[in-house]
Amino acid sequence: MSQAKVPVWVNVGLIPLLNILLAFLVSGLVFLAIGEDPIEAAGYLIYGAFGYDEGIGYTLYYATNLIFTGLAVSVAFKAGLFNIGGEGQAYIGGLGVGLVCLWFDSSLPLLVIAPLAIIGGALFGAAWAYIPAYLQARRGSHIVITTIMFNFIASSLMVYLMVNWLKAEGVMSPISRTFEESAWLPYLHDLFAPFGFEIGDSPLNLAFVLALLCCVFYWGLVWHTSWGYQLRTVGTNPTAAQYAGIDNAKVTIWVMLISGGLAGLVGVNEIMGVNHNLLLNFTAGYGFAGIAVALMGRNHPIGIVLAAMLFGALYQGGAELAFEIPTITPEIVVVIQGLVILFSGALENMFKGKIEGLFLRRAAA
Repeated sequence: MSQAKVPVWVNVGLIPLLNILLAFLVSGLVFLAIGEDPIEAAGYLIYGAFGYDEGIGYTLYYATNLIFTGLAVSVAFKAGLFNIGGEGQAYIGGLGVGLVCLWFDSSLPLLVIAPLAIIGGALFGAAWAYIPAYLQARRGSHIVITTIMFNFIASSLMVYLMVNWLKAEGVMSPISRTFEESAWLPYLHDLFAPFGFEIGDSPLNLAFVLALLCCVFYWGLVWHTSWGYQLRTVGTNPTAAQYAGIDNAKVTIWVMLISGGLAGLVGVNEIMGVNHNLLLNFTAGYGFAGIAVALMGRNHPIGIVLAAMLFGALYQGGAELAFEIPTITPEIVVVIQGLVILFSGALENMFKGKIEGLFLRRAAA
């Protein structure tokens, strides 16, 4: 029996959907165990995420960060690299965005600051990813170990800079001064208001459009360029790639630069789009959640967008759920997220053999 006879939509759509449904089924058992109605809880969760325009805005705002980090993990994974440093790369990328805004917010208009901030975030994130990439390519250090350690180094570096150099005068908290409004990325509800579209206030801003453009960039790079062919070849069979004349070390470095640059764009959404100042811990675990988003999305931009929206819905709907039912704490919502990751990641092949066998038997018949 040939794997080619199994329809593509089975592995891309049906199997992930079954894994997610099983995760929610087990989550329902958790709600029953604590004495709550899982149907009622699901209603609050869905309504909080998609039931009104403000909730949708928050869902898409959370999804924006997850699209950036999901793409960052995915492009590295295509080359056979497991980049777990998205958290640190996003952190340092936010530093780049913040420095651009602090330096130019009083002298340049938004149309100039925005591209500079995007470039700054991407460059700082890429620069932070370069060192683990170089150590992997030229010194043989494993990319998983180095990227994990660089997350902690990035955190310590940010604390030092915020406390000693970038903290605003006259405040105790390690936070920079607020940017001038010329360095604020517009909210989508403000952009749509002049056209008669009334959208509830939410942090959703133009960074969401940037995230979608990055998906198009990813699709074009990976499947429609010679560079994409090289990175997919290295990820599939490094020995064959080297035999074909591809410089594996060079591919490793530039792929990690792209990965770090994508992760660094989280700062555009958080620093320039929402907080309007430079602060600590703005990444909030998005770098690690991006790993699950990439795996659930099958390393395809459309799948990554859908997976990011699912996790964004869990973030926003979970907050609504914890508000409406006090016995369901935020930790229970984290359990739901963990179950989704478990069944969509570690146990993703639970149904794969049986379902593929079913379709193969039907094709043979």
